[in-house]
Amino acid sequence: MDRGTVGSANRGRLQVEVRTEGRSEIVKPVGELDHHTAELLRVPLEEALAKGRTRLVIDCSRLEFCDSTGLNVLLGARLKADAAGGGVHLAGMQPVVARVFEITGAGAVFTVHDSLESALDD
Repeated sequence: MDRGTVGSANRGRLQVEVRTEGRSEIVKPVGELDHHTAELLRVPLEEALAKGRTRLVIDCSRLEFCDSTGLNVLLGARLKADAAGGGVHLAGMQPVVARVFEITGAGAVFTVHDSLESALDD
């Protein structure tokens, strides 16, 4: 499901795809996650949690950038999923995105997988 786009064709653009596979809600942000686009990710994460989907897998394989606003969206989803007995799994992070999690220490509070396949197998 395409959640829309924000920004120009070259910068500030984010598309979010959502699908259910087994017990996981797979959310795939494509593009740049920043203060201009964070709401496009926040909405489907909150909708999934409202539907009782507490195992969220974020397929980061096509996420090109993540700033502190994007990180806060993911941290908020993690808190809500944990409170509901689930969790947030990050899969396939590109080095530039992984660096944000490394610098902030946020990677320690998520379950991080090398690939979407390993996240789904977990």
